[in-house]
Amino acid sequence: MGQHVIKMPDLGEGIAEVEVVAWRVQPGDAIVEDQILADVMTDKATVEIPSPVHGTVVSLGGKVGESLAVGAELIRLEVEGAGNAKAAPPPADEPADVPHGFVPEPPRVAEAAASVAEAAPVVAAPPLPAPAPAPASRAAGDKPLAAPAVRKRAWDLGIELQYVAGSGPAGRITHADLDAHVADRQGGRQRGHAAADGRYAEREGEEAIPVIGLRRKIAEKMQLAKRQIPHFTYVEEVDVTELEALRGQLNARYGEERGKITLLPLLMRAVVLAIRRFPDVNARYDDQANIVTRYQPVHMGIATQTDAGLMVPVVRHAEARDPWSSAAEIARLADAARHGKAARDELSGSTITITSLGALGGIVSTPVINHPEVAIVGVNRIVDRPVIRNGGMVARKVMNLSSSFDHRVIDGMVAAEFIQTVRGYLESPATLFVE
Repeated sequence: MGQHVIKMPDLGEGIAEVEVVAWRVQPGDAIVEDQILADVMTDKATVEIPSPVHGTVVSLGGKVGESLAVGAELIRLEVEGAGNAKAAPPPADEPADVPHGFVPEPPRVAEAAASVAEAAPVVAAPPLPAPAPAPASRAAGDKPLAAPAVRKRAWDLGIELQYVAGSGPAGRITHADLDAHVADRQGGRQRGHAAADGRYAEREGEEAIPVIGLRRKIAEKMQLAKRQIPHFTYVEEVDVTELEALRGQLNARYGEERGKITLLPLLMRAVVLAIRRFPDVNARYDDQANIVTRYQPVHMGIATQTDAGLMVPVVRHAEARDPWSSAAEIARLADAARHGKAARDELSGSTITITSLGALGGIVSTPVINHPEVAIVGVNRIVDRPVIRNGGMVARKVMNLSSSFDHRVIDGMVAAEFIQTVRGYLESPATLFVE
C-alpha cells in the first residue's frame, strides 16, 4: 500500500488560492475514481474537486473556511501500489496505528448514554457536589427527546427544550427536568408574575456562525464596493399602469406559445434603450489604472437570491434579446444559480446590474453597486396609489426605481437623465418595441 497526495488543481483565470466550503469525504472513507472530494470557492463560483484515483482517505488538507493555495495538499489517500508520496509520519501525540489526520467523531448523546449504562462500575466513588446547572446545548439538527406532554408543558411555560438538560434514557427530557430548569431560572431572581408567564420567559444561548464560502465572498465584495466607490442614489417614481396592462395582454396572447413575461424583461429592454443615449452607465472603472471602459454589448447582471446567498448571474447581450428571450434566459440562469450549477462565466462579466426584491421591494432602497461596474438599477414594489390626472383622482399602479451610481464616473445630472429616460419607456411601453 502507498500514499497518494491530491493537490489543489489550477482552476485557471489567474486564481492563486481557493476557500474550502465543504468536504464530501472524511478520514477513513473509501472512495472511487471521479468521486467528488470537496467543494471549493473561487472569486466567482463554487467548484467540485473529483478524485483521480481509488483509495482510502488518510487526511484532509484543511478545515472548512480555510484557504488553500493552488498546488497545496488538498487530500491524502492510501492507495494500492506505491502511490505518489511517502507516508507522512504521525505526530508525536498520535498513536502510530492511527492514520495521520484521522479524528474520530464524538459519540452522539444517545450513544454516550448507552455506553455509560452498559459500563459496570469498578470502584465506588464518593458523591461529588452537584455542579451549577447550565443551559443544555445541542448541535444544530439534534432534536431534543421528550414526550408530547412534556413538549406541551414546555410550550406553555415558554421554555425551549433545546436548552434543557435531559436526565432520562438517551437524554430524554422529563417533567422533573422542566421543574429543575424553571427553578434554576427563577431561583434568587424573582420577577413577579412576568417571570411565570411563558410569553415573557427569559431566553439564553448564543450561536457563533463562521462567515465562509459564498457568504464570505459577498461580504468581501460589498466591503470593496463601499470602500472604493463613492455611491449616490437617485430615486424616481414610475407609473407602470400602462406597462402592466400591456404585459397582461402579451401574456394572454403569447403566454402559452412563448412563455409568460414578468416586469423584469421589460425593464431590461428599457435600460438597454436608455444606455444608447447614456453609454457611460454601461461601463466599468479600473481603480488601479484609473480607466473607464465603456461597453457596446449590454451584459446585464440580475441579482438573484439563493439559499447560499446573493449571486449575480449575467444575461449576455441583452441588447440583442426581445422580452421573451430575456425572460427565458433569466429563468434558466436563476435556476442554475439556486441549484449551484451556474458556471463561472455565467456569474461574471456583467456591465450593469438590476436588483429587485419583488413584492418585498419596499418603497425605497439604496442598492450597492456591483464592483467594478458604475451603475445599478433597483426595483421597488408596485402599489396602487391615488394620482391626480386631468383634474380628477384615479388609482394608478406606481413603483419606485432606486438606482445607485459611481460619482467618480457618473454626474448627478447624467444619472437623473438616464433614469428619466428609463421612466419614459416604461410609462409609454409601446416605445419599447419601436426602433
